[in-house]
Amino acid sequence: MNAKTAKPFAAPIARQLRRAHRQLNPRLNELSVAFVGDERMRALHNQYTGLDSATDVLTFELDHDTRGKVLAGEVVVCVPEARRQAKLRGTRAQDEVLLYALHGMLHLCGFDDRTAAGFKRMHAMEDRILTQIGVGKVFDRTTNARQPAKPRTRRNST
Repeated sequence: MNAKTAKPFAAPIARQLRRAHRQLNPRLNELSVAFVGDERMRALHNQYTGLDSATDVLTFELDHDTRGKVLAGEVVVCVPEARRQAKLRGTRAQDEVLLYALHGMLHLCGFDDRTAAGFKRMHAMEDRILTQIGVGKVFDRTTNARQPAKPRTRRNST
């Protein structure tokens, strides 16, 4: 699976994300998920965070209500990175892509993983939702290898 061959996974991931979305409060009015390769992700990561490297997932807030609550957003998933991480962690590439898309959706719903407490809360929620929709825990299988996100300069992305 790579960015060009992610298309067969788009429909199952869309179905799973709709099921996951029903578990959340607040809910988004609109969510777009884009699958990209390393080169495009690196360009986006550099443009919006100033970091010249690829990353697993970026999240963009596209619309807010009058109180600042996110109504719509876009999640950009780096499929080759998901594939590499799935191989390292012994998970299915499709499940890793789903984890990244869900992770972005949770950011749009107000979750933040830049502190140890937020990291624990957010990733516990990911695994709870993935278990509820029948996928099972993906993140927690390899928790020792994962760390809280490092704070970074943000320009309309998380």
